Amino acid sequence: MDAVTLADIHAAQQTLRDQLIATPMLPELRLSRMTGARVFFKAESLQRGGSFKIRGAYNKIAHLSEQERKKGVITASAGNHAQGVALAARIFNVPATIVMPEFAPLTKVVSTRNFGAEVILHGASFDDAVDKARELQAAHDLTFVHAFDDPLVIAGQGTIGMEVMAALPELEVLVVPIGGGGLISGIGIAVKALKPSVRLIGVQASACAPVRASLQAGQVVTANSANTIADGIAVKRPSELTLHYIRALVDDVVEVSDDDIARGIAHCAQHARLVVEGAGAAGVAAVLADKVALQANETVCIVLCGGNIDSNLLARVIEQVMVQQGRIIVLRLTVLDRPGQLAAVINHVAACGANIIDVIHRRAVWLAPLTRTGLELVLEVRDEAHGQEVVDRLEHAGYHVERVRLGEWPA
Repeated sequence: MDAVTLADIHAAQQTLRDQLIATPMLPELRLSRMTGARVFFKAESLQRGGSFKIRGAYNKIAHLSEQERKKGVITASAGNHAQGVALAARIFNVPATIVMPEFAPLTKVVSTRNFGAEVILHGASFDDAVDKARELQAAHDLTFVHAFDDPLVIAGQGTIGMEVMAALPELEVLVVPIGGGGLISGIGIAVKALKPSVRLIGVQASACAPVRASLQAGQVVTANSANTIADGIAVKRPSELTLHYIRALVDDVVEVSDDDIARGIAHCAQHARLVVEGAGAAGVAAVLADKVALQANETVCIVLCGGNIDSNLLARVIEQVMVQQGRIIVLRLTVLDRPGQLAAVINHVAACGANIIDVIHRRAVWLAPLTRTGLELVLEVRDEAHGQEVVDRLEHAGYHVERVRLGEWPA
């Protein structure tokens, strides 16, 4: 199978019909109010394995011969495809070897092993892992299941497009993250066949964004790095196959920063009650950052392609976004080095209704005068105005207060 058609995607849907969770189409009221459009989330972050990847992986393995399955399968992945292949291989009772980058999120490594796959950590990026997996494939005569450069995988991912159109036939704009391009290729084939007027927007992390450059160059271009919190789309180059479909089907490709992606992750957690990883939040990030032009009352769907985020990273992202929102503030001041001085400061903070997260008591570090000691307060407040109220009260009480701002640490 070379060219993927709507019939191939329909066949994949039949193959997958007993294996998938029917992930919901959820209205997103806050983004709808912000943009004036009717915004919906396709919550594929709730799929088996935590992402859409089971679709393509299962469809591929289902079409292997018995001899190919007996040999065992191998793949390379930053984490989500790893879990999809491991889960599909377990369903078919097929041995699976997965090569993942050395710095793949621990939660994805552990989950892949829990599905029964052998995990090998190699290299700094997805592309390094692919090279190693190809080497092992040749050495051990294994069957390779590529993350995106495979028509059967693309057809499997395209089943999302059919589900989106069935749930939202009035769809006008569809926003989809791009890593290697398999997801947007499959979705694009389905959606454009069913409703050609749908505007299809791809989103890449600006720290690893080879697609727009590849389109401009007319050939596959390799990104210089893959250093982004959106590890699920940190792919340095699309394939010739996926670039072909992107060129033919995608109306625009936009890029978002890691700060944008962090806001997308936090938005999903705070307002949609969904745990979404960086790659999964890329589409939300693009809308929040005004990278996607939306018209009033347009019907928009954003595909949340994965939810496999490390809990420590999720906590750090939410905390940093709260700082950006002015809901966590850091204040520095000095007090006389005498008993009761810290209590006086805390009383002022309490009188304003702010919550103290941390208090750091410093002397020599700040080179404060011998009669004084430094305080660093980390406070939770309602919003920026509430934070300023705390600062004003402390300054009115005679303290010189410095507000620590984002960006004061070296990059």
